[in-house]
Amino acid sequence: MHLEPLSMNRFITALVGQLVVCTLCSCVMKTKQIWLFSAHMLPLLARLCLVPIETIVVINKFAMIFTGLEVLYFLASNLLVPFNLAKTAYRELVQVVEVYGLLALGMSLWNQLVVPVLFMVFWLVLFALQIYTYFSTRDQPTSRERLLFLFLTSVAECCSTPYSLLGLVFTVSFVALGVLTLCKFYLQGYRAFMNDPVMNRGMTEGVTLLILAVQTGLIELQVVHRAFLLSIILFIVVASILQSMLEIADPIVLALGASRDKSLWKHFRAVSLCLFLLVFPSYMAYMICQFFHMDFWLLIIISSSILTSLQVLGTLFVYVLFMIEEFRKEPVENMDDVIYYVNGTYRLLEFLVALCVVAYGVSETVFGEWTVMGSMIIFIHSYYNVWLRAQLGWKSFLLRRDAVNKIKSLPIATNEQLEQHNDICSICYQDMNSAVMTPCSHFFHAGCLKKWLYVQESCPLCHCQLKSLSQQPGAESGTTVNPAPDASVPNPQPANVSRGVEGNAVPAGNNPEQSSTESAQSRDTQSTEPTETHAEPPEAALHKDTGELDSRADLGSFSDAVQTEDFRAKCSSQGSVVCGGI
Repeated sequence: MHLEPLSMNRFITALVGQLVVCTLCSCVMKTKQIWLFSAHMLPLLARLCLVPIETIVVINKFAMIFTGLEVLYFLASNLLVPFNLAKTAYRELVQVVEVYGLLALGMSLWNQLVVPVLFMVFWLVLFALQIYTYFSTRDQPTSRERLLFLFLTSVAECCSTPYSLLGLVFTVSFVALGVLTLCKFYLQGYRAFMNDPVMNRGMTEGVTLLILAVQTGLIELQVVHRAFLLSIILFIVVASILQSMLEIADPIVLALGASRDKSLWKHFRAVSLCLFLLVFPSYMAYMICQFFHMDFWLLIIISSSILTSLQVLGTLFVYVLFMIEEFRKEPVENMDDVIYYVNGTYRLLEFLVALCVVAYGVSETVFGEWTVMGSMIIFIHSYYNVWLRAQLGWKSFLLRRDAVNKIKSLPIATNEQLEQHNDICSICYQDMNSAVMTPCSHFFHAGCLKKWLYVQESCPLCHCQLKSLSQQPGAESGTTVNPAPDASVPNPQPANVSRGVEGNAVPAGNNPEQSSTESAQSRDTQSTEPTETHAEPPEAALHKDTGELDSRADLGSFSDAVQTEDFRAKCSSQGSVVCGGI
């Protein structure tokens, strides 16, 4: 043995392996007495000491007997341990079920046993062994097309059992989670993990793969057919991942465009990701049309890719509008209308694409092969992507049309009325060169009031219901109600006010004591003058004052929200606050 290198290498390998096993056993048993687990090393040591073969056989038998006795002693001394462990576990399970419920128990066991990670590691080991087996038996180099076919066939080979299919499902979920996390990290850096970490994403793609695999009978197919079907299913999963990436990127890009951040690197990352989401789905749809025969499933993939590209186009267009408004010295007029029309246009295109998919699916069901699963998918697609979108778009259109009609029905304040009013807009805190007048004699910018009417149909100050001319009682008799400003009604915010830190109106140059003294003197003066108006009851006056305070508080919070950058981004993404789009 000492003279033969091959025998020496085998001996050293066996000895090192035995030492590793002894060390692992001592670590598991939490003891430092390694000699208790080293009886099986006696034959190797005897061989190293050049002991005769007959003696080595006897030593080997002794090592086996000693190891067996150790195992029997351990089992006898710990005979009741499994029973005690099971009893303790049962008590803990009963307590958890009584306090938190059965679902919480299942989730706790799922997380403690790390079931998804176990399935993922199991599938990755199968996949690695499949790749290793292929390359170990082939000596010739593999072309690029051959590598793609090798990847698909290896994945198909690793989906032959339900357990391996579950492993693929969890692997796809973790891959999707990693891609979405990298997407958010690329856009926001380390702030992405502090603000809104992507924790529960990725399961949608895994569940989609599992449903499609079960519905199509993936496990029962042959390897070649299974690889072909897996390619289509993976295309659907990739389309879902791209849609999730767009859901992450859209609010970040719009908020970046609405903000005054001039960091070129941030803008480059946002625009580059949007360009990738614009080009890659289109390229994927083109490749599907080139290599596959068109059917209902492929049409769903192509329609999803087209919708993703359309949404990215709308996001980029709104981002460009925000940047143009940022570089202009004056704000762009009717910016909300332009954003609404942009969102409405690409959502109308989305609706038409979804309608085409439904029409193709219905025609294929009627004139082609009919299946229960295909009919269910058509029904679900029709309800969520056609009917709900049409309802949401129509409601948004009616709400916007009603707001525009109400603004048009309100009288425009004249220059004399503006000079007499001498106030700022209570919504945006800007001077009023032009304004509209509500039936309750309050003045606002037309654009600001229109934004308010998208939220609720009442006056921002007094919460009086605002009705259009067609809804007013005077419209039925042919008369038009033009309320005149009442001089006796005090202005909600005088002209000499300055906006505080929290957006509250504070009289400029006056302290609280002086203002209270002046108000007391004015009340005394007004009490001496004769008036023709009837005095209000104390309860009515109290309710009136409380209503005005609540109205002003609501208006202050709304006006602060209007001037924030997040509100501008929300307006753009939702189509002027409430636009769901068609």
